[in-house]
Amino acid sequence: MYSLSGYGEMIADRVRIAAYIQALRQSVRPGAVVMDIGTGQGIMAVLACQLGASRVYAIEPDEIIQVARTIAAANGCADKIEFIEDLSNKVTLPLRADVIVSDMRGILPLFGHHIPSIADARRRFLAPSGTLISRKDTIWTSIVEAPERYSKIVDPWERNELGQDLSSARRMIVNDMHKARFSPEQLLTEPQLWATIDYASVENPDFQGSLNWTVQRAGTGHGIAVWFDTELAEGVGFSNAPGAPEAIYGSVFFPWMNPVPLAAGQSVCVDLQAKLLEDDYFWRWTTKIASVDAPAEILAGFDQSQLQGTVRSLAKLRKTASDYIPRLSEEGRMQKKALELMDGQASLEEIAQRLAAEFPKRFSRWQQALTFAGEISKDKSM
Repeated sequence: MYSLSGYGEMIADRVRIAAYIQALRQSVRPGAVVMDIGTGQGIMAVLACQLGASRVYAIEPDEIIQVARTIAAANGCADKIEFIEDLSNKVTLPLRADVIVSDMRGILPLFGHHIPSIADARRRFLAPSGTLISRKDTIWTSIVEAPERYSKIVDPWERNELGQDLSSARRMIVNDMHKARFSPEQLLTEPQLWATIDYASVENPDFQGSLNWTVQRAGTGHGIAVWFDTELAEGVGFSNAPGAPEAIYGSVFFPWMNPVPLAAGQSVCVDLQAKLLEDDYFWRWTTKIASVDAPAEILAGFDQSQLQGTVRSLAKLRKTASDYIPRLSEEGRMQKKALELMDGQASLEEIAQRLAAEFPKRFSRWQQALTFAGEISKDKSM
């Protein structure tokens, strides 16, 4: 969930906002029905109304939708916009949309349930010959020389004033992705296309591809730079590539385990994988660097993944094993009881009174139980 200031930074990103404005101007016709997925503060929904849309469905699961409602009212659009506080895959609409607009990317388009949400909305809500904004994203990669960014990642674990061995944490931090900005001069190889996401047809959220580079100039390779170009509408888009006008997204940096001196003409092969697991992507990048003098000989190799960089509790992992026999904790029993009492008959106060009576060690006053039940009600009740 973004803060209000975070949404303000998105509005202030002129590169992004200008492209979306132009794409909506090209796509929204008078009388159109528009669906805005992840409406946030609602400015795209309001713009669609200003461009002549007869109906806009603005969908947003987070509480920023309350701000969107006030912005719509202030701009005279409240009667044309239906705000729906939920995830788009849980929504049903009475009309098909002529235009579906969204921006649910993170630093890259492979972010959370972005792709499954768009695929679901396209199947269930887009009218025949309707328009998707965005149309296509392409993801590009290059080997990068980034000593300052690399040092910022590893130095706290290598050069600490405590004189302690923090190497285990260093191994984890280089098995994660990091936001960064690069200049074209930092690229040691020609950019290569890794993936194309065509939103008119994409179904599978997972991507994998092998990349083979020839080093263009001598330098020290610190890892892999990844960025995207987007096509929102015909002739309209933007990029977060090195050297492009600065946008809010930045680029992604996948560091290597160690910096590697590279010579012009040297071969580097990387297998890059992204897999959606539950609510987030996990990345794996396997690198093989050939010897300058003997291309068949592997000079250096790294097999890295975010799973290796994840701080995991052994106790919690044990509880996910297939042979583990679970038993509810007191917290689990309280939640179970609260859900059982939310049967459409009792008020939250009545539920809280029951919880306080049944779990007196946890709730000394029923008002404490009311807070507990209220949190469950926000997430689980209709």
